[in-house]
Amino acid sequence: MDTWNPTLYERFKREREQPFADLLALIEPVRSMRIFDLGCGAGHLTRRLHDTLDAAETVGLDRSARMLDAARTAAPPDSRLRFELGTIESFAATDQYDLIFSNAALHWVDDHEGLLARLTAALRPGGQLAFQVPAMHDHASHIVAEQLTMTEPFRTAFGGWHRPQPVLPPDEYARLLFRLGFPEPRVRLVIYPHLLADRDDVIEWMKGTLLTEYEKHLAPDQFAELLEVYRQRVLARLPEERPFFFPFTRIMCCARLAA
Repeated sequence: MDTWNPTLYERFKREREQPFADLLALIEPVRSMRIFDLGCGAGHLTRRLHDTLDAAETVGLDRSARMLDAARTAAPPDSRLRFELGTIESFAATDQYDLIFSNAALHWVDDHEGLLARLTAALRPGGQLAFQVPAMHDHASHIVAEQLTMTEPFRTAFGGWHRPQPVLPPDEYARLLFRLGFPEPRVRLVIYPHLLADRDDVIEWMKGTLLTEYEKHLAPDQFAELLEVYRQRVLARLPEERPFFFPFTRIMCCARLAA
């Protein structure tokens, strides 16, 4: 079931774009780059990546057909830019790309050690790997969601399913990238200060991202019930203030292979 909603996801478009811009700024431009964007979503940031780097070819990959429909509708025709339906887990290439890029998508994939090894194998000599992942697993919005998978009636409804938490500490990413052949990996822990209208917007934010994974595993009436309990429990942990200050932690990694 495709639970991604482009309209809901784009509600916080401005807040999601700054980490993309910061990651893009870490990339060293090279002429005639071949780029692969993993988890491209609705595609407008893939277009920005493609245009900024004046790439010879850019491919955006996403698992959501609804997101890709939005990407193809919004993107002006360009034979050098295309979008493909598929999963990051199924991505496999060898020595083909100058840049593998991923903005807030790799946290949906298990085994980051194996994943980064596969992505490194897809790079040409001198190729670059750039990705950023949220590191919010110790925030109430994520802790409560995991707790509900162990709370009835949801425990039975989920049938033992739990959402994996594969994100590594920043220093582990640095060590891993170095072992994979990147001599000077750049890894940053960044806290983005988002100012939302009120604390209810935290729930709306999670409905467009984190909770899409929980929705896949429940019937519509079960998910509606979970969402209401989730809302009550998360809001009880957040201060009641307007506007609401929402610090969002992300890990940014950018590294280049030896030429």
